[in-house]
Amino acid sequence: MSDLLSRITIEKGKRGGKPCIRGLRITVGDVLGWLAAGESPESILSYHPDLEPDDILASLAYGAREVDHPAVAAA
Repeated sequence: MSDLLSRITIEKGKRGGKPCIRGLRITVGDVLGWLAAGESPESILSYHPDLEPDDILASLAYGAREVDHPAVAAA
């Protein structure tokens, strides 16, 4: 998974410091949002030729890592 996560970059001046794909101006959130809206990986790749199949997997891996923490119960 670390190979996939190395595709995610964070640059202070790019897209407000959000995690992006390989320095592109496409964020992990963009990719996850497209997938959540029902776009297929093939469709995303056809509309965004700078993306590679592993970029989509990297976005999913990054999202999974970000939510993999203990839940904090409100008192």
